[in-house]
Amino acid sequence: MRTSDGTPITLTIGDRVIGGTLHENPAASALAQQLPLTLTFEDFNAVEKIATLPSPLPMTGMPAGADPEIGDIGFWAPGGDLVLYYGEVGYWNGIARLGTFDDVAAIQAQTGTFTVTIAID
Repeated sequence: MRTSDGTPITLTIGDRVIGGTLHENPAASALAQQLPLTLTFEDFNAVEKIATLPSPLPMTGMPAGADPEIGDIGFWAPGGDLVLYYGEVGYWNGIARLGTFDDVAAIQAQTGTFTVTIAID
């Protein structure tokens, strides 16, 4: 279901369901077309959780980079990774902001590798 505010999604970790929203932009729309996806995430630099997407997202029509906010869903184009930001990373070329998720503490609390199923709500 699409709304003017974006596409509602869910991120499921075990029995915990976290709400989120995908923005209206070319990369986020391409991600929505791949959903549902089950991805294995791991921690990176104690500020983000990353998982490699099965297919890269297009960067055409996207800014060259971004400074994601805590609680953002992003795409790291150079590595083909979906990123859940729970800390400050600053501006980097190659980051696309795709949307947001609601429960930063639940993502931050995950240790080791963990599986997330992302689906349109």
